[in-house]
Amino acid sequence: MLNLTDIRNLTRIEESSTLTGLRAYITISAINIPLSITAFLGNALIIAALPKVSFLHAPSKLLLGCLASTDLCVGLIVQPLYVNYLLSSRCSKLCYYSTLLFNYTCTIFCGVSLMTLTAISMDRLLAVLLGLRYRQEVTLRRVWVIAVTIWFLHIAHAVILHYNPLYGLRILSVEVILCIIVSACCYMKIYRILHHHQAQVQQHVHQGQPNGEQISLNIARY
Repeated sequence: MLNLTDIRNLTRIEESSTLTGLRAYITISAINIPLSITAFLGNALIIAALPKVSFLHAPSKLLLGCLASTDLCVGLIVQPLYVNYLLSSRCSKLCYYSTLLFNYTCTIFCGVSLMTLTAISMDRLLAVLLGLRYRQEVTLRRVWVIAVTIWFLHIAHAVILHYNPLYGLRILSVEVILCIIVSACCYMKIYRILHHHQAQVQQHVHQGQPNGEQISLNIARY
């Protein structure tokens, strides 16, 4: 049986552990609060500036606007919910509802953000590969369909994650891996194509051909 000294030692260990956990929660909250404000203000400025940008193709502006909107929602909704969860009592209703809302919103907004980043990388690759046919193939209507589909998929994913967490986590893992692989392949392909074009530019310049400077400007724009 435990004597009085053992009970006091266990109590001190529990108090120390609780204090350490509380300090960690406060530190994480202190980091998340300024990041939340930065994410909100930064992406709000991007959304305000996008309509004034004239050199971007409309579908590309739509994808960037979708990315900025989801990241703004992360700063405005997801991060404050996470801070509220960390600082609320674990047995309270506030903690329960904060956790529930955080899981839903984090799955939706972060998932949409990740997949939109992947769509942007594919859009940039198509711009390089298709050339003049890019504006005919990548239309605003098609990109709208893709954006709406991404949102519906992640709303469904949030529901699956709530009712079947194990299956939902497996879907999330596959999605993250595929998005990283696709984005990496797209940018590697873009780099190889532009590197090849850069070699052609140098060849044109050495040969004194007049269109060498124009090709260089095109590469810089891509």
